[in-house]
Amino acid sequence: MTRLFLARHAETVWHGENRYAGSRSDPDLTERGHRQAGALAEAAVKRGVDVVVSSAQRRARTTATPAADALGVPVVVEPDLCEVDFGELEGRTIAEADPEQVARFLADPVANAFPGAEPPADAAARAVAALRGLVAAHQDRTILVVAHNTLLRLTLCALLGLPLEHYRRIFPRLDNVALTEIRLPADPSAPAALLSFNCAQ
Repeated sequence: MTRLFLARHAETVWHGENRYAGSRSDPDLTERGHRQAGALAEAAVKRGVDVVVSSAQRRARTTATPAADALGVPVVVEPDLCEVDFGELEGRTIAEADPEQVARFLADPVANAFPGAEPPADAAARAVAALRGLVAAHQDRTILVVAHNTLLRLTLCALLGLPLEHYRRIFPRLDNVALTEIRLPADPSAPAALLSFNCAQ
């Protein structure tokens, strides 16, 4: 059985302000973020990771690279694992956004995504397809995937048959470089299973 570990990228300079960094933004990692990437590399070695996959965004690739280097493998870049485009919320904090739009978003972030945003269901669908493709290509191996907070939470809901509109409540946060393990058969008709969630290395 293929083992699949999912990790949010390391801390960025926008983390402290909780500024929304989507597919059009790519803030640098902090010094702490670089240390987190090193810790993720140690965890990848300890768990016997064979394949390291990253979203195409720099913050994810920078997080994934130390793990790949430690394992002596290349980083496999998967563009469909990039973060959701947050539209008008991109690069801003909730406090900087229109209060009425924020209230609608918090009530149902799927039906009331910010203007110009990628539909959350579309983001989840592309990520699910990407993960299933990775499992099919690397059967019976251990895969580390470095991606993004909102995308991964939406994807977990989609894989587990949970309502997307409740992703913020069901999975309130993913810590930077914490590991989530899922079982994802290559057969798309077979159900996924959540083995562990948001675990420190």
